[in-house]
This record gives sequence, structure tokens and C-alpha cells, in this order.
Amino acid sequence: MNSSLKNLSPLCQLPAGAMGRICEIRGESDFCQRIREMGFSEAALVTKISGSSTSLCQINGTRLALSHAAAMNIIVEKLPSTAR
Repeated sequence: MNSSLKNLSPLCQLPAGAMGRICEIRGESDFCQRIREMGFSEAALVTKISGSSTSLCQINGTRLALSHAAAMNIIVEKLPSTAR
């Protein structure tokens, strides 16, 4: 992971309504492959719609719900609200 990136946190900690850029996907290879197939790839932009135990996210024009455990393994860089 690039140490010059700021505001890195798990997707589950992104505030509702905030947008982030995916920087890293952690976990077992099967999980990483499946989550990438769903559109959660490095450098993709994701918006967290709502949630804490389950995170409702929008990525590539699609809304998806992720468990807290899955969202913990997706590391994002929080983007300013004007970066849309």
C-alpha cells in the first residue's frame, strides 16, 4: 500500500453518503476474486449509501449490500465530496 495516500480506512467506516476510491482488497483469494467480480476492484469509486452492520454501496451504477466482515476487507481512500 502506498504510504502517501491519506484518509485510508475500511469501507465499513466510510460515512454514509461519502465516496471513496478502493485502494486495497484484503482476505483470502476466493473472497478477493468474488468481490472483484462484483465490481469492487482497486481504483474503482464507491459510494456508501448507508449501513453499519450491513453496508449498502453504489459502485459502477449498481447498488450492492456487503456484510460488515466483507466491508472490513475493502480499504478505501475517502475522497472530498467535490471529487465526483
